Amino acid sequence: HYSGLEEAVYRNIQACKELAQTTRTAYGPNGMNKMVINHLEKLFVTNDAATILRELEVQHPAAKMLVMASHMQEQEVGDGTNFVLVFAGVLLELAEDLLRMGLSVSEASYIVIEGYEKACKKALEILPDLVCCSAKNLRDVEEVASLLHTSVMSKQYGNEQFLAKLIAQACVSILPDSGHFNVDNIRVCKIVGAGISASSVLHGMVFKKETEGDVTSVKDAKIAVYSCPFDGMITETKGTVLIKNAEELMNFSKGEENLMDLQVKAIADSGANVVVTGGKVADMALHYANKYNLMLVRLNSKWDLRRLCKTVGATALPRLTPPTLEEMGHCDSVYLSEVGDTQVVVFKHEKEDGAISTILIRGSTDNLMDDIERAVDDGVNTFKVLTRDKRLVPGGGATEIELAKQITSYGETCPGLDQYAIKKFAEAFEAIPRALAENSGVKANEVISKLYAVHQEGNKNVGFDIEAEAAAVKDMLEAGVLDTYLGKSWGIKLATNAAVTVLRVDQIIMAKPAGGPKPPSGKKDWDEDQND
Repeated sequence: HYSGLEEAVYRNIQACKELAQTTRTAYGPNGMNKMVINHLEKLFVTNDAATILRELEVQHPAAKMLVMASHMQEQEVGDGTNFVLVFAGVLLELAEDLLRMGLSVSEASYIVIEGYEKACKKALEILPDLVCCSAKNLRDVEEVASLLHTSVMSKQYGNEQFLAKLIAQACVSILPDSGHFNVDNIRVCKIVGAGISASSVLHGMVFKKETEGDVTSVKDAKIAVYSCPFDGMITETKGTVLIKNAEELMNFSKGEENLMDLQVKAIADSGANVVVTGGKVADMALHYANKYNLMLVRLNSKWDLRRLCKTVGATALPRLTPPTLEEMGHCDSVYLSEVGDTQVVVFKHEKEDGAISTILIRGSTDNLMDDIERAVDDGVNTFKVLTRDKRLVPGGGATEIELAKQITSYGETCPGLDQYAIKKFAEAFEAIPRALAENSGVKANEVISKLYAVHQEGNKNVGFDIEAEAAAVKDMLEAGVLDTYLGKSWGIKLATNAAVTVLRVDQIIMAKPAGGPKPPSGKKDWDEDQND
């Protein structure tokens, strides 16, 4: 029998293990998809751990620690969220074995925590020695595409070559000379129909909108952007106009028309031939826009309006005043196009180094396109990580097995009880190739023993061969299966921190109202006199 405190520690570990087990079967290219229905009854079909965790409402406070570590990995690196979860879950599972060995929980927790922290520090010292290559030229589309393969493959196995090339084209085209790459500059537009292979990259922006007026195409576009409705000015206060005869009535409406005419003519005279507005378009304003051959596009989202301003170099004006040359944006062409049966407005930059690129995704269902979008996000984030640190480590479990081998040797040199925790930390790394093997339907123990045998001979880059029928291994550098160095180091750091934090907790105290039966509601006004 455990005391109350020990029970709390084991319950925390159990909750974290169950959460890690959920995403473990989704790990790697052959991972199973999860069907998640969130609190709004929206359906997600994905094997992306970040999405699964975002849509699950995890209640247990200890399991939430793992979710937070996974979110941190998503924010810091943009990929590798599942690695954090699986690794942290296994660390806790192995810690449970040590805690059950007979020492009191507080003593054992201290030894395990100290051992894990030492082992984590050692792993981060070893990791730079495992770097197998670095990205040479991030402006070469072919090279970038080969480096993005691994992260795209884990979400879209089979389409990775096509998608990696699309993402590489989009990223390279907007990489500024300073090298500061912004993930937000890659937009995704999803249109149902055709298949994945019909997806394409456009330099500029694509909106699922129709144009408002008669003009549907403009070459060499000069763009005026307004954040207000395209309409006449309305006074703040109500005014009363006394009209005595028919002529005054005619002149009253004519005055408004003339004013609108002058406003639209002033915009056209400034040289603008495309007007983008963030509000509604009045019928009269639309009539004059057609009269002066202005193309009208309405964008309801203020974010879209800001991004468009950034793309074309325009300033959003708050009132219908004619724009100056500095305030006007410019792009090579604006045209209405039809993709499948969806009307889209395209703001196109012919020059390669535009500010924003759009990846146009085609697919048969919304769920499929959402999943492709997540793969694109991972690819774009991997590119951003490579702009910060070009180092790469071998994937497919090669890095993990090498770390496990070296940390086990390190554990044997350590005196004291924490050597047990260090060896367990090393053993935890086996969970990654084990998950890859199990999800591919191969005997995991065979794979791990083969990997250890090859790594003992000094082949650091050998990992699990996913495409082989049986338990086989191959050189990951030659196969092009590479992980980013930053992604790996952050993953190890965050997973260890999460596991250690959970082990440090021995009680969960929640501020909630005390239990017991609720007071009877009874009838309202029961003491009122019935005869009143």
